[in-house]
Amino acid sequence: MRFSKLYAPTIKESPADAEVISHELLVRGGFIRKVAAGVFTYLPLGKRVLKKIEELVRTEMDAAGCQEILMPIIQPSDMWKTTGRWEDYGPEMMKITDRHDRQFTLGPTHEEMVTTTVKNELASYKELPINLYQIYTKYRDEIRPRFGLLRAREFIMKDAYSFHTSMEDLHKTYQTMYQAYARILERMGLKYMVVEADTGAIGGSCSHEFNILATNGESNLYYCPKCGYSASDEKAGYAKEAPYPEEAPRVLRKVSTPGVKTIEQVSAFLGLPASRIVKSLLFKGREGFVMVMIRGDHEINLSKLRAAAQDQTLELAQPDDVAEAFGVPIGFIGPVGIKNSVKIYGDWSVQGLRNIVVGGMETDFHYCDANVGRDYTVSEWHDLRMVRAGDRCPQCSEPLLETKGIEMGHIFELGTKYSEKLDATYTDENGQSHPFVMGCYGWGVSRTIAGVVEQSHDDKGIIWPLAIAPYHLMITVVNVNDPLQKETGERLYRHFSERGAEVLLDDRAASAGFKFNDADLIGIPVRLTIGKAVSSGVIELKKRYEKEPVKVQLEDGFDSVYKLFESMIATYAPGI
Repeated sequence: MRFSKLYAPTIKESPADAEVISHELLVRGGFIRKVAAGVFTYLPLGKRVLKKIEELVRTEMDAAGCQEILMPIIQPSDMWKTTGRWEDYGPEMMKITDRHDRQFTLGPTHEEMVTTTVKNELASYKELPINLYQIYTKYRDEIRPRFGLLRAREFIMKDAYSFHTSMEDLHKTYQTMYQAYARILERMGLKYMVVEADTGAIGGSCSHEFNILATNGESNLYYCPKCGYSASDEKAGYAKEAPYPEEAPRVLRKVSTPGVKTIEQVSAFLGLPASRIVKSLLFKGREGFVMVMIRGDHEINLSKLRAAAQDQTLELAQPDDVAEAFGVPIGFIGPVGIKNSVKIYGDWSVQGLRNIVVGGMETDFHYCDANVGRDYTVSEWHDLRMVRAGDRCPQCSEPLLETKGIEMGHIFELGTKYSEKLDATYTDENGQSHPFVMGCYGWGVSRTIAGVVEQSHDDKGIIWPLAIAPYHLMITVVNVNDPLQKETGERLYRHFSERGAEVLLDDRAASAGFKFNDADLIGIPVRLTIGKAVSSGVIELKKRYEKEPVKVQLEDGFDSVYKLFESMIATYAPGI
């Protein structure tokens, strides 16, 4: 491809809304253009990268025994209502109504669709297991689309779904897909971490995330260097702390705390540490309000709460809703005297804590020296808080370490969650009917572009891994008005193209600095430069991430130049 004909409008300025480096570099390098919040057009360079990621993923899926299909984006609401996810998925689901007032969704995922598709076709245990996948567009109405391709409303995803006769058989496919996902990342030469993860609205008994490690990653990952435990921030657990010292219960007191609402304010007003003050947070779900009690120096983990309560619709209650239902502002809500209809969940950090401070259920008042059992009742105790670096590993009690990552893939053992609700069954060897045992496996194809850039870049631009680079070689003719430079560039371009290399020839009438800056910004793995030295029979080859070029004598012939290029490609490993 000739750069003079390539539609790749590079720009010097960073987009005003770019919050992460991948968004900035992909726009500046002419890979993508924003259409609306969370919606992007892929320009030719971006499309080439996208296509290579798709093919890499497709190759690994086919090798794992998957079969490719294509399902519709528009899905009828009925199947989602049958599984209960029409409400569970929340406002992220893009819902539409046709002219006949029938409800549909623009598919955020396809568990219901694929299960409905196979339920009348797969009848016998002899046809199982089977694993079906697609690479297609998904839609999620993010409340705040951000980070470019990392948090988009329209995105391309590979989603696979397997059907089995038993959990044992599902485990085998789960491991096969686990290994396939690891190979995808390894083929791109990326540093990654696999962690236990929350199953969320997808559901199931087990799931793992595959994360690219990146300084600006959106996910906090926790891991134990001793035993190997690792988990996402939504899932990470911690070893229970040692029991609190025995403390005699004191008399419950109601204390005036005018205008004091936050933990910091209460702590300062009463002269107590935040660890002695308990936050009472109200959440609202499909069955009304629930309360969570957690120590004042900790933060609630909504994913853990939803899993414990088995309600994916739970959201922090709004001030107006709380005031209307309880007649008290949020800052003064507490467990003492709360309505019996409100189920109380307690975090482990509160279990065993005596003589605590809680909201007084009256404006400008707090209770001091409240005690569980005497003054209020906790229905269930769970690990409900966000883990922090230094917390003890739940498996071996060593301190947990923290790193940043970007989720690329997520695999789930679903069990019979969808097949039971959708009446999707097979017949065993004895003629008995059973629900399919299912697994699902997602890979963010379009977000991989951004994730790779987040990990692999420098202050000049993108450094593409060879496997997904838009082109492998950039031939830069420094001065196209110099006949020798231009002719040499054309001849090398033809020679490399005929040998099957993916070549971009920069034949633009622009300054050398402009061309070099574009080459670094776009991130082509190897650059071949033809400048003034060509009059002495010398050209230069350089890997994108190396500072010094290798000088090559043309008198040795174009084949020797190509062999050097091949050796550079064979040893290409940015290691950023």
